Amino acid sequence: MNYAICNETFQDWPFERAFAYAASVGYTGIEIAPFTLGGPIAEFGAEQRTVLKRQIVEAGLECVGLHWLLAKTEGFYLTTPDEAVRHRTGDYLAELARLCRDLDGTIMVLGSPVQRNLLPGVSHDQAMAFAADTIKRAMPVLEDCGVTLALEPLAPSEGDFLNTAALGIELAKMVDSPNCRLHLDVKAMSSEAIPIEQVIRESRDWIAHFHANDPNLLGPGMGEVVFDPIFGALKEIAYEGWVSVEVFRYDPGIEAICEESMRYMREVEARV
Repeated sequence: MNYAICNETFQDWPFERAFAYAASVGYTGIEIAPFTLGGPIAEFGAEQRTVLKRQIVEAGLECVGLHWLLAKTEGFYLTTPDEAVRHRTGDYLAELARLCRDLDGTIMVLGSPVQRNLLPGVSHDQAMAFAADTIKRAMPVLEDCGVTLALEPLAPSEGDFLNTAALGIELAKMVDSPNCRLHLDVKAMSSEAIPIEQVIRESRDWIAHFHANDPNLLGPGMGEVVFDPIFGALKEIAYEGWVSVEVFRYDPGIEAICEESMRYMREVEARV
């Protein structure tokens, strides 16, 4: 397994400290949330990108790519009937693809439920068409940058659009690009009607990225989800991408989250 961790996990730690600590625990990849970069992406210039890339490399890590793409932004929406907003959103995804490339990343995880939930009067089928239109606008730049957009299904508790891996695959087929694929998240898959390992097997031809966590919002092994069948399924389908830890609660402490997640994942990997 290739283990990574999301950089917002480290809260207010300076990047150098966070990256060095992640590497010391055993992670080899870091995933960047754009909102942690301190301002609008358009203002995060070439010199800043070079510095961040160097900090990642000097810590002995690889940049996996970006996630939480639309978090803490304004004026963007994936599933709106407003064509101008869709175009603006697609252009922003294209700009994020350039940032991802500049950091040597190759994956962008598109979750962002607040910017994709169904608007009044918009059906799910209509929202799928609107989302495909938004994403298609960005795809030429993603393809040129060598970046894959990984669509993230989320649980109904987080939003009302794209709640299953099957719908994620359907949307990827509508976009119709080799650079638009599927992201799977353990917390989200826990809400599906079928077991997580079955979701993985049925999605085997589409998975580009994977988040390890628990419905309790903590890391793998820090809740009730048993990862043996999950890692067993990933092994069965010969998944060779990243397994990246993403949490949403920090009360156990940063060090505990990082270390317990890594310890548990290594134990499971050794068993399966």
